[in-house]
Amino acid sequence: MEIMSEIKNIAYENLGGGTGLAFANIALILLIACVLGVYIYAVYRLSSKAAFYSKDLNITLAGMVIIVAFVMIAMQSSLIVSLGMVGALSIVRFRNAVKNPMDLLYLFWSMSTGIICGVGLKLLAIILCVLMTAILLLLELIPNSKAPSLLILQSEGKEADWIEIKSIIGRHSKYYKEKSRNIQKDSTEVIIELKSFNEEMLLKELKEINELYQVNFLAHDGEFRI
Repeated sequence: MEIMSEIKNIAYENLGGGTGLAFANIALILLIACVLGVYIYAVYRLSSKAAFYSKDLNITLAGMVIIVAFVMIAMQSSLIVSLGMVGALSIVRFRNAVKNPMDLLYLFWSMSTGIICGVGLKLLAIILCVLMTAILLLLELIPNSKAPSLLILQSEGKEADWIEIKSIIGRHSKYYKEKSRNIQKDSTEVIIELKSFNEEMLLKELKEINELYQVNFLAHDGEFRI
């Protein structure tokens, strides 16, 4: 009977009493979590494009490291708390549109840092942040391929000599392809996709063609992926 009673006491203490982390250790974990949260905030602020930057999301990234670290410390303290926390988090659902796919990377980075800090692997969390920063800097140095431009040509009245126009485009472009042609009663509009290496000369020669009523050159200024 004494053995069974001792087993019950040990089980009860493990369920409710927990690991008993020292206050100094908890304070150190939270301090490192705060520093790494601010670090992720700075990296996201410096690396984000102006069109995609969200200060609210950036603050969320910094705060998430600290919150997740708190949760992991609490889950270590007691098995009952762990089960309750898992049950509470399992019913929470977040729905928010992610404008930039890179935001997902930062969200997982922030959560992973908080988890690693919370379980006491402080050095591993620091290595993760340094490694992620190095990878982001190296990948940022890789130049993007230049996206094709669009040339919109409109002619009115007399039909333009499109064979001659395309030969002019070919002399000043590495690549061109007709994407669409809209023919109306008195006008024609042609959209050509091209990669030009001498845009100024191309537009100057097209301007001298009398049959062309309007010439529009549109450069792609967004990100281009291959």
